[in-house]
Amino acid sequence: LGGDPNSITMFLFRLVNSLAASPFAPFRLSNMRHAGRCPLAILAAQYGLTSAIASSSLAFVPQTHYEAVARQPSFSASRQNRLLTARSTKEPGTALNMAAPPSLSFGPGRSTKLETSSTIVIGKKSFLEQVGKDCSALSDAVGFDVDPTVISASLEAIDGSTGSISSVISAPEKPHRLSLCVLPEETTRNNHPMSVHTISELVAKECPGKGDVHIVIGGVADDMPVGPLALAVARAFPLYSKKTKDGKPVVEGDEREVCVSFLDNDGADAATDDESLHSCQVAAEAVRLAGRLVDAPPEELTTARFAEYCQRAANVLGTNTSSVSITEIIGDELHEKGYGGLYGVGKAAECPPRLVIMTYDPPGEPTDTVALVGKGIVYDTGGLSLKPKDGMCGMKGDMGGAAGTFGGFFAAAQLGATQKIHLILCLAENAIGPGAFRNDDILTIYSGKTVEVNNCDAEGRLVLADGVAHATKHFDGLNLVVDMATLTGAQLVATGKKHAGILANTADLERKAVDAGIRSGDLCFPLLYAPELLKSEFKSKVADMKNSVKDRSNAQSSCAGHFIEDHLAADYKGGWLHVDMAGPSDKEERGTGYGVGLILSLLDIRGF
Repeated sequence: LGGDPNSITMFLFRLVNSLAASPFAPFRLSNMRHAGRCPLAILAAQYGLTSAIASSSLAFVPQTHYEAVARQPSFSASRQNRLLTARSTKEPGTALNMAAPPSLSFGPGRSTKLETSSTIVIGKKSFLEQVGKDCSALSDAVGFDVDPTVISASLEAIDGSTGSISSVISAPEKPHRLSLCVLPEETTRNNHPMSVHTISELVAKECPGKGDVHIVIGGVADDMPVGPLALAVARAFPLYSKKTKDGKPVVEGDEREVCVSFLDNDGADAATDDESLHSCQVAAEAVRLAGRLVDAPPEELTTARFAEYCQRAANVLGTNTSSVSITEIIGDELHEKGYGGLYGVGKAAECPPRLVIMTYDPPGEPTDTVALVGKGIVYDTGGLSLKPKDGMCGMKGDMGGAAGTFGGFFAAAQLGATQKIHLILCLAENAIGPGAFRNDDILTIYSGKTVEVNNCDAEGRLVLADGVAHATKHFDGLNLVVDMATLTGAQLVATGKKHAGILANTADLERKAVDAGIRSGDLCFPLLYAPELLKSEFKSKVADMKNSVKDRSNAQSSCAGHFIEDHLAADYKGGWLHVDMAGPSDKEERGTGYGVGLILSLLDIRGF
């Protein structure tokens, strides 16, 4: 091979991958691991070869840790970027981040001057190959020179369209953990162009549990807003935890910091202006807040406690914006004022139902008036249509729509939205007890229409019906109503776990919502909009309608949305968008904060 390091690297890489095909390879590799022995890594150390050799040769064994013991001082002293440990994974998987959640910050390059012990570089393979050729941008990110052969061999070791590899390399002061994460090179028309869900998975997997971390997301196009990328990172660091360590609670938030920066296609800093970075910061905090609300258990997040969060938000916003107000209608007052759906669903619970109404007035003349209506069922037993034990677990998250709209409202107000924004949260616990509403009861909604209950577990549409009726009756100059809810399990069948299902009363609004979903990463896709064909599913002999469909195989997610639409005020002529986000509201028993990004994008907030 003539002593050429690159030729030796590729030779050893092919050799070891050929050995891996042998039926005896697992036995050999198992023996190699004993007592820290790893012959190829040690060989590389003895001969002073680049650490990329060892990185490449070990990468074909997923999720396995190796340690190379340097036999000669030259391994760590004569040249930089020597391999101490290497780990490779082909697909995103279980998160490493098991410690208390860190604080997030956003800034160009290493503007925060963090003494980071880890750097995670994320981008498409074409971008990583490009910046790996001279490594100047990458060296700027980690704060010291990076050997290009480390990058090239590491990327060579990642098979498939996505994956990651981590190496601990020697730096001038202390070892540094460098992770390269590859995003899909191509995405389809119904996905974010940088596959933000993959970013979340890779960050969760590669971020260590201790020490400050710098995350670099590269290959950002000039016309691509960076806010959605910030939200993708934020989702990897959920806030809520009741875990303990050494018998003591792990406190939310510690002194760790994760700094996130963005690079354009040429490796230069992207999103360096204060306004974009401020949008990233505010929106990331809102997503984590929304996720925390979804994760909180029902004994903590009662309707009263949720209302306390709203009051705190109003206090914060009142000091930073021109005008924010909050009012509540609680318990028996709901019944007296005609909110029969919300009152009926929540009246059996120990903590009474409530309608929380917040209003943000922009500093100048509003460009539009928007109402956000969120389903806030803090726990759903199914009522007297009781859920089975397996179906009830996880129903603390049935307030995901309220969490998403609350987070979106909070962020939009902080970021100076030009629209007047009303937030209506329909908060209740669908409990059982002597006072529970029953199948065969007839409830009078705030719209004045009557509903015969034929399924106490179809309660979300009842509370939202009151919410949209209030919005369209009382808010002057209303242009758009957006209701958001974890409404139907059928949504997952219709549009999946990552895309919410949407209904819109105009084709233009439908297209705008889909585009906002792709742009923000809060993906959504249209459900069938055909009220004239589907409303007959709710036909009742004794009331204006029933609350659940006759035929569950007949587009029931669309039917549920049309039920809500039927309670808009008769004289309302504006847009109506229904977002059923039962699927994307959570992932692997964690709230995702879905809805925050979609709302910010719909409102044309800078950075989204």
